[in-house]
Order: sequence, then structure tokens, then C-alpha cells
Amino acid sequence: MIQGSCLCGGIAFEATGQIEFRNCHCSRCRKARGAAYAANIFVKPADFRWLRGEDLIVTYRLPGALRFGNVFCRVCGSPMPRAVPNRDFIVVPAGALDSDPGVRATYHIFTGSKAPWHEITDNLPQHAEYPPS
Repeated sequence: MIQGSCLCGGIAFEATGQIEFRNCHCSRCRKARGAAYAANIFVKPADFRWLRGEDLIVTYRLPGALRFGNVFCRVCGSPMPRAVPNRDFIVVPAGALDSDPGVRATYHIFTGSKAPWHEITDNLPQHAEYPPS
């Protein structure tokens, strides 16, 4: 099980089941997280639930983007989990977790558009866009 919350503590969530951990280097994720990449955990919607504060969630959908959005706490601005339209998963920002998820990132995606000032120094597989199916 993983558990997480926002900075002000108004929102809390948990997820069980299988999780996948990956690092996304696309420009949208960098801007949404304010970092070199987004460390994201993916869980099935049936395995996810809000514990409190769902009324504090703000969702921003980037106009024209098929899959990108940003969800955050309206009080403190912390990135929060978001459902991906037409996909069967919830994206959980790893920075919102309250404890060790017990797994580590397995690969990097969208390295073709990574920040030029960031160097990837681990040995994880890198994919210029999405990984092969």
C-alpha cells in the first residue's frame, strides 16, 4: 500500500495493488512539477481512493492535449494524483507520498525532450518518447 498527502495535509489518498514507477522528462511534466522530470507512480483506478480533501482538488486540463492535465491542492498547490482520460490508470506524483513505496523507477520516458541542463546518471532504460508496447 502507498499513502500520500498534500503539503497542508488537507488532502490524503492511498493505493493498493500493483504499482509502476517511471520518470517522465517531457516539457509538460517538467513545467507542472517545477523540476527536471516528474517521478510518477501508476496505479489502477480500482486500487486508488481518496481518504480526505477530495473537495480541495483542482484539475487543469491543458487545452489541445490528449492526455495531459495537472491536479493540485487548491490550498497549498501541491501536485496530487490524477486520472488519465481514456486510460486505465491514476498518475500519482511520487513526491506526494508519505513513505517509501517499496519500488523504484524502472525507466525514463520522453528523454528526447529532457531539460538540456539535466544529466541522467543512472542505468535505467531511456525512451525518447513512450516505451515500446
